Amino acid sequence: MNWGRVIYTFFALMSLTTTAGFLYDQSDVALFVAASVNLISTLLKIGVRNLLSAELFASSLVADLHLIPAFIFLVTHGYGTVVYALVIGALVANVFSMFLILTEAGQARRDEF
Repeated sequence: MNWGRVIYTFFALMSLTTTAGFLYDQSDVALFVAASVNLISTLLKIGVRNLLSAELFASSLVADLHLIPAFIFLVTHGYGTVVYALVIGALVANVFSMFLILTEAGQARRDEF
């Protein structure tokens, strides 16, 4: 088992679930956790050298550039539709990232056989 890949996939999935968790709870803490986990996931994607690594890194950056402004807006102006829209954008980017991870895993399995 490749533990580096396990940790990498764990944080990518955790980014998706914490972002979805904010849409349910809508608190400052939930958005801070979602943004923090997504930043960790982005940092882990920097050293990855897979077939779709550029696309994975780009999708993670898109999620970061949605979650960080959403958190700043939430803290300064309170909850609003802009925050909700930005978090939905981050959720879409994280779903795309998970799709890429699954595609890459399927490709690796196919190459093994």
